Amino acid sequence: MSSRREILNLLRENARYTTEDLAHMTGFSESEVETIVEEFEEAGVICGYQAVVDWSAVDTDEERVRATVELNVALDRETNYSDIADRIGKFPEVTSLRLVSGDYDFDLEVEGDSMREVSHFISDKIAPIPEITQTVTHYIMESYKEQGMTFDDHDDDDRLSVSP
Repeated sequence: MSSRREILNLLRENARYTTEDLAHMTGFSESEVETIVEEFEEAGVICGYQAVVDWSAVDTDEERVRATVELNVALDRETNYSDIADRIGKFPEVTSLRLVSGDYDFDLEVEGDSMREVSHFISDKIAPIPEITQTVTHYIMESYKEQGMTFDDHDDDDRLSVSP
Protein backbone atom coordinates (compact mmCIF):
# COMPACT_ATOMS: atom_id res chain seq x y z
CA MET A 1 0.00 0.00 0.00
CA SER A 2 1.10 3.57 -0.62
CA SER A 3 2.17 6.02 2.01
CA ARG A 4 0.14 8.99 3.18
CA ARG A 5 2.93 11.19 1.80
CA GLU A 6 2.09 10.01 -1.72
CA ILE A 7 -1.30 11.71 -1.38
CA LEU A 8 0.51 14.97 -0.63
CA ASN A 9 2.77 14.52 -3.66
CA LEU A 10 -0.22 13.84 -5.90
CA LEU A 11 -2.13 16.88 -4.59
CA ARG A 12 0.95 19.05 -5.22
CA GLU A 13 1.02 17.67 -8.76
CA ASN A 14 -2.69 18.39 -9.30
CA ALA A 15 -4.90 19.71 -6.50
CA ARG A 16 -7.97 18.94 -8.62
CA TYR A 17 -7.58 15.18 -8.30
CA THR A 18 -10.79 13.77 -6.88
CA THR A 19 -10.94 11.44 -3.90
CA GLU A 20 -11.70 8.67 -6.39
CA ASP A 21 -8.61 9.58 -8.46
CA LEU A 22 -6.38 9.58 -5.38
CA ALA A 23 -7.78 6.27 -4.15
CA HIS A 24 -7.19 4.67 -7.54
CA MET A 25 -3.60 5.99 -7.76
CA THR A 26 -2.59 5.09 -4.20
CA GLY A 27 -4.48 1.92 -3.37
CA PHE A 28 -6.24 3.55 -0.40
CA SER A 29 -10.03 3.39 -0.28
CA GLU A 30 -11.96 6.59 -0.99
CA SER A 31 -12.96 6.89 2.67
CA GLU A 32 -9.31 6.45 3.72
CA VAL A 33 -8.27 9.20 1.29
CA GLU A 34 -10.98 11.53 2.65
CA THR A 35 -9.84 10.88 6.22
CA ILE A 36 -6.16 11.38 5.37
CA VAL A 37 -6.81 14.66 3.51
CA GLU A 38 -9.03 15.93 6.36
CA GLU A 39 -6.30 15.09 8.89
CA PHE A 40 -3.70 16.92 6.78
CA GLU A 41 -5.98 19.96 6.50
CA GLU A 42 -6.81 20.04 10.23
CA ALA A 43 -3.12 19.66 11.18
CA GLY A 44 -2.15 22.53 8.89
CA VAL A 45 -0.08 20.27 6.63
CA ILE A 46 -2.30 21.24 3.70
CA CYS A 47 -2.70 25.00 4.00
CA GLY A 48 -4.74 25.63 0.85
CA TYR A 49 -5.20 24.85 -2.81
CA GLN A 50 -4.09 27.21 -5.57
CA ALA A 51 -3.93 27.34 -9.34
CA VAL A 52 -0.52 27.87 -10.96
CA VAL A 53 -1.01 30.77 -13.39
CA ASP A 54 1.16 31.57 -16.40
CA TRP A 55 0.61 35.34 -16.32
CA SER A 56 2.23 35.77 -19.74
CA ALA A 57 -0.68 33.84 -21.24
CA VAL A 58 -3.20 36.27 -19.71
CA ASP A 59 -4.32 39.46 -21.48
CA THR A 60 -1.53 41.97 -20.74
CA ASP A 61 -4.01 44.51 -19.33
CA GLU A 62 -4.57 42.14 -16.40
CA GLU A 63 -0.98 41.01 -15.81
CA ARG A 64 0.34 41.71 -12.33
CA VAL A 65 3.82 43.02 -11.65
CA ARG A 66 5.79 40.63 -9.48
CA ALA A 67 9.07 41.15 -7.70
CA THR A 68 11.33 39.23 -5.41
CA VAL A 69 12.95 41.30 -2.68
CA GLU A 70 16.04 40.48 -0.64
CA LEU A 71 15.79 41.76 2.93
CA ASN A 72 18.57 42.11 5.48
CA VAL A 73 17.65 42.62 9.11
CA ALA A 74 19.34 43.47 12.38
CA LEU A 75 17.88 41.65 15.37
CA ASP A 76 17.82 42.94 18.93
CA ARG A 77 17.07 41.21 22.25
CA GLU A 78 13.33 41.75 21.96
CA THR A 79 12.89 40.88 18.27
CA ASN A 80 13.46 37.61 16.43
CA TYR A 81 12.96 36.49 12.83
CA SER A 82 9.42 35.25 13.52
CA ASP A 83 8.41 38.67 14.87
CA ILE A 84 9.60 40.36 11.69
CA ALA A 85 7.98 37.68 9.51
CA ASP A 86 4.66 38.13 11.34
CA ARG A 87 4.73 41.88 10.62
CA ILE A 88 5.69 41.53 6.96
CA GLY A 89 3.38 38.59 6.26
CA LYS A 90 0.27 40.61 7.14
CA PHE A 91 0.55 42.78 4.03
CA PRO A 92 -1.73 41.55 1.22
CA GLU A 93 0.92 42.52 -1.37
CA VAL A 94 3.23 39.84 0.07
CA THR A 95 2.67 36.52 -1.71
CA SER A 96 5.63 34.58 -0.23
CA LEU A 97 8.07 35.15 2.60
CA ARG A 98 11.00 32.89 3.48
CA LEU A 99 13.90 33.01 5.91
CA VAL A 100 16.93 31.99 3.85
CA SER A 101 20.62 31.32 4.28
CA GLY A 102 23.25 33.26 2.38
CA ASP A 103 23.87 36.93 1.73
CA TYR A 104 20.48 38.14 2.96
CA ASP A 105 17.96 37.06 5.60
CA PHE A 106 14.50 37.05 4.00
CA ASP A 107 13.29 36.33 0.48
CA LEU A 108 10.05 38.22 -0.10
CA GLU A 109 7.74 37.95 -3.12
CA VAL A 110 5.42 40.87 -3.82
CA GLU A 111 2.67 41.56 -6.36
CA GLY A 112 1.16 44.85 -7.49
CA ASP A 113 -0.58 46.50 -10.42
CA SER A 114 2.53 48.41 -11.53
CA MET A 115 6.25 48.77 -10.87
CA ARG A 116 5.45 52.08 -9.20
CA GLU A 117 2.99 50.38 -6.83
CA VAL A 118 5.50 47.68 -5.91
CA SER A 119 8.29 50.26 -5.45
CA HIS A 120 6.09 52.40 -3.20
CA PHE A 121 5.07 49.36 -1.18
CA ILE A 122 8.71 48.44 -0.56
CA SER A 123 9.81 52.00 0.23
CA ASP A 124 6.74 53.01 2.28
CA LYS A 125 5.84 49.78 4.11
CA ILE A 126 8.81 47.41 4.18
CA ALA A 127 11.95 49.58 4.32
CA PRO A 128 10.70 51.65 7.30
CA ILE A 129 10.41 48.57 9.53
CA PRO A 130 13.09 49.35 12.15
CA GLU A 131 14.89 45.99 11.89
CA ILE A 132 15.17 46.12 8.07
CA THR A 133 18.66 47.30 7.16
CA GLN A 134 18.61 46.73 3.39
CA THR A 135 16.23 45.87 0.57
CA VAL A 136 17.14 44.79 -2.96
CA THR A 137 14.22 44.48 -5.39
CA HIS A 138 14.31 42.27 -8.49
CA TYR A 139 11.34 42.57 -10.86
CA ILE A 140 10.29 39.28 -12.41
CA MET A 141 10.41 39.75 -16.17
CA GLU A 142 9.41 36.24 -17.27
CA SER A 143 8.53 32.99 -15.51
CA TYR A 144 9.45 29.68 -17.10
CA LYS A 145 8.47 27.42 -14.22
CA GLU A 146 6.34 27.97 -11.10
CA GLN A 147 5.65 25.49 -8.31
CA GLY A 148 6.98 22.62 -10.39
CA MET A 149 4.90 23.50 -13.46
CA THR A 150 6.81 24.35 -16.65
CA PHE A 151 5.14 26.91 -18.91
CA ASP A 152 5.06 26.85 -22.71
CA ASP A 153 8.16 27.89 -24.61
CA HIS A 154 8.81 31.62 -24.11
CA ASP A 155 11.81 31.78 -26.43
CA ASP A 156 11.30 35.41 -27.47
CA ASP A 157 14.89 36.35 -26.67
CA ASP A 158 16.79 36.61 -29.96
CA ARG A 159 20.09 36.76 -28.09
CA LEU A 160 19.79 33.00 -27.63
CA SER A 161 19.20 32.16 -31.28
CA VAL A 162 22.02 31.58 -33.73
CA SER A 163 22.09 33.87 -36.76
CA PRO A 164 23.25 32.45 -40.13
